[in-house]
Amino acid sequence: MSGSASDTADTARVPGVPGADLLAALLDGMDAALCALDATGTVTHWNREAERILGWSAREAVGRRGFDGWAARSADAEDILAGLLRSMTAPGRQVHEFALLRKDGGRVLVRTQTAGVRGADGRPAGVYLAFGEVHVQIDLERSIALSEALFADAAWGVVLVDVDLRPAVVNGHAARALGVARGSLLGRPLGDVVGPGVEELEAALQHVLAVGPPAEPADVWLTLRGARGERRRCLRCGFVRLATPFAEGPEPVPLGVGWLFQDVTDARLAEQDADRLRFRWSQLHRASAAAAECEDPVRAAAVLLDFALAGFADHVLVDRATADGGLVRALATPAGAPGPVAPVTTGGIPLRYPAAHPALQALGRQGPTRASAAPDAPRWSTDRLWPSDTSHALCVPLRSRARTLGITTFLRSPSRPAFERDDAVYAETVAARVAAALDLAN
Repeated sequence: MSGSASDTADTARVPGVPGADLLAALLDGMDAALCALDATGTVTHWNREAERILGWSAREAVGRRGFDGWAARSADAEDILAGLLRSMTAPGRQVHEFALLRKDGGRVLVRTQTAGVRGADGRPAGVYLAFGEVHVQIDLERSIALSEALFADAAWGVVLVDVDLRPAVVNGHAARALGVARGSLLGRPLGDVVGPGVEELEAALQHVLAVGPPAEPADVWLTLRGARGERRRCLRCGFVRLATPFAEGPEPVPLGVGWLFQDVTDARLAEQDADRLRFRWSQLHRASAAAAECEDPVRAAAVLLDFALAGFADHVLVDRATADGGLVRALATPAGAPGPVAPVTTGGIPLRYPAAHPALQALGRQGPTRASAAPDAPRWSTDRLWPSDTSHALCVPLRSRARTLGITTFLRSPSRPAFERDDAVYAETVAARVAAALDLAN
């Protein structure tokens, strides 16, 4: 730890000591300012970052005892030195804050980390201190604290993805949202835990790496594969590009992407339900206004169904009940191509529905019946006398004045989802208006 100003003029280069040049290069390459004192409080080492912060060169600093008369005010110097020397015998690292003087006379508040140095005999031989300006240290500590807080248990998912698009760090919230353990996701391709939608996610990550993050967060629908099976979820995603601060040149060297997200599936589904409900009741309002202008009640029923089909189903069939309990086709959309609902002339021949037909089930229970084709039933629709491109059906009784006038059947193709309970409620409302028009026609 000992040395003189003459033989340590350049940081800590001690002639004749093996590795002295390497030590000097290492100290000068440090981002933190470094100073070392021997057991008497004499400065033995002073690197270039210390010179940059305070303006005092190594030639001017090394060999001085303490900081009195140059790097600290006389009123503060003894207390500063005493505190630093106490670190020689204190366990671990100690943190101090005090004001030092620049060579130009200005004051700077520094934060130091000190640790004692022991000689070959095990006795305290000196102390070294790494220091930096307090505001710079606070910025660094704030960044570290932010990172730790994000990866502790933030209220949103945080995943650091490397340049190979593999997760490198995952916080607890992200692991729970994705339905996997934190460790099991690390280093694996995103396709292992994300099904449909992974292409869109990877494209977004590649865009961030190449160009930069988008201006606003984006909603991404993903199918997640986890212990709970496949789940379709909507994630509100934000992205930030991570680049090394040590790169030289105009182009940043990418380290990866920070992917931040929140699961907004429930909110988005609620918005979709509200939009769908608003559209459907708007259609009903328009349908009622258009049907009121029809002189023929059967034509009015067809108009009602034309409006109801928009965004709801691909085909609709209306079967009227006969006096002997059979069903006769009365209205239908074209089976081969899109077209309006039109009357069907069958000569009064009843439909030959099988016993377990959904239309007959709806008649028997006096309520809506939903049905969907099984994957291994290619003739499911034709066996039920429906168009061949049918995969989902919803049969609703036509009720008017406490009588059942027939059945309305709404049909969807395989590209549409199966009918749900909310769809049945809407279909019953439409069927009630259609039944009133057909009752008037009778």
